[in-house]
Amino acid sequence: MSKVKMPKSSVSIDMTPMVDMAFLLVTFFILTTKFRPDEPVAVNTPSSTSTATIPEKGVVTITVANDGRIFFDLDNQNSRKSLIEKMGETYGITFTVDQQNAFATGTSIGIPMGSMQNYLNLSPEDRKKVQQPGIPVDSTLNLSNELGVWLINARIAGGNPVILIKGDGQANFPAVNNVIKTLQNRKVLRFGFITADEAMPTDVAQLK
Repeated sequence: MSKVKMPKSSVSIDMTPMVDMAFLLVTFFILTTKFRPDEPVAVNTPSSTSTATIPEKGVVTITVANDGRIFFDLDNQNSRKSLIEKMGETYGITFTVDQQNAFATGTSIGIPMGSMQNYLNLSPEDRKKVQQPGIPVDSTLNLSNELGVWLINARIAGGNPVILIKGDGQANFPAVNNVIKTLQNRKVLRFGFITADEAMPTDVAQLK
């Protein structure tokens, strides 16, 4: 008796659910992604063999440019808004809501407090054109060492964030040393350095 051959049917896969999921994921990332402005200064960090990673949030970054200028950054928008309010209280400056929002959505800052209002009044495009002179730093504990004041208020506004120094490999030693002395004078004895590495783009060499 001959065998009965069953007709073969082609396999059909419905791709509609997968396409819907892909569009949902793309929409989610578009709505949740926040782009920060470009950094005001380019820094080439020195290499290191450390493998510690940078925290994803709650970080204060002090940048030292190759010409010795100092920049300050706090990574959370809500914390940045609270920070500029506290800096205004310290220096007797009243920042408008627009100025606070401009600072909150910005990035590293290297503007002396005396020029801060004029800087924040500029449009985002004009702020990119400003050659920021850097935050004043000296060895004193008074308001003339603005880096120290930024640091104190950032620790309050940011809930005691991690402190990191991002120094250019060509930065002069006195500039970096002034930053370290400012941290020590403010009783910040635990901080780190952001460095470059062949295996990892950035890592942190922790100081204990």
